[in-house]
Amino acid sequence: MKDGAAGIRYPWDTPPAEGEAISVADGVLWMRLPLPMALDHVNVYALDDGDSWTVIDTGFDSKKTRAIWQKLLNGPLAGKPVARVIVTHHHPDHIGLAGWFQSEFGASLWTTRTAWLFARMLQLDEQALPRQETLDFYKSCGMDEDIFNQRASERPFNFADVVAPMPLGFKRIKQDDVIEIGGRMWDVHMGNGHAPEHATFWSRDDNLVLSGDQILPSISSNIGVYATEPEADPVADWLEACERLATYARDDQLILGGHKLPFTGVPLRMKQLIENHHGALNRLRDYLEHPQTAAECFLPLFKRQIDGGAYGLALVEALAHLNHLYHIGEVSRTTREDGAYLWQRTN
Repeated sequence: MKDGAAGIRYPWDTPPAEGEAISVADGVLWMRLPLPMALDHVNVYALDDGDSWTVIDTGFDSKKTRAIWQKLLNGPLAGKPVARVIVTHHHPDHIGLAGWFQSEFGASLWTTRTAWLFARMLQLDEQALPRQETLDFYKSCGMDEDIFNQRASERPFNFADVVAPMPLGFKRIKQDDVIEIGGRMWDVHMGNGHAPEHATFWSRDDNLVLSGDQILPSISSNIGVYATEPEADPVADWLEACERLATYARDDQLILGGHKLPFTGVPLRMKQLIENHHGALNRLRDYLEHPQTAAECFLPLFKRQIDGGAYGLALVEALAHLNHLYHIGEVSRTTREDGAYLWQRTN
């Protein structure tokens, strides 16, 4: 299958069914797990190490996901043990069951130091209601009043709700490591922007790339700013990472990402990912002739208004783009009486 607009090819039209796997290369299985959100799935992979498997990413921790994994372990993985789990980044749909594999199956966890620290920290930060710092952050973004009132009175998203307890101990993955997985040697290159110190793996022996959420087809990874680091500039991190990773890209590489379908044509895709954000920044500059809150910037950024379940992700991505323009001196920021930041082009 080919994306006519992008010139990107998808060797498989459909993903593996629940509890099943597709062989995408010798000793490499592609599996898919459900997610209870608009992006309703995450891709995970198992690579054959001979007497055991290495699993790449894990899905949320839930009874349903554990049951699917048990079906996969007994079926496509043929009862052979999972000795190692490699997690590309700290987001819960990727690290959610890492601790379960460690505790229940004795697997070792390999990930970046930042991913492990973030996951451990967020897992311990369980809240029945949002903290005041979070509510102040929402106000600074100009969050819709009805959405703000709803969020202020309900249990927020907690890592602990969807991430299994993580025991102490992991093996650090870092930039320029060379790791053997599934009979191949892989170069490690770090991404950033979507998640800090996001590991990607580039095979030296064939055309495979394990890209996590750093390189996806047809959708752009969310780039957000949160109350934990409200002055962050992840857009700059994202653009730097995309430009650097593009130097390793070849047309024949099969990109095995965390969502959507495996694809080839990654040089063009890297160009698109970069241009997408430059285009969004240009539209945002034009829109900021007059002061706007982050919540008022959805239309120029996403070319549509956004509500419902996607509102929160849109809000933190709008702030990320505003922060970027602020850090490079192209917009100013003032505070409205209600605590919302107003952003305006400086020239």
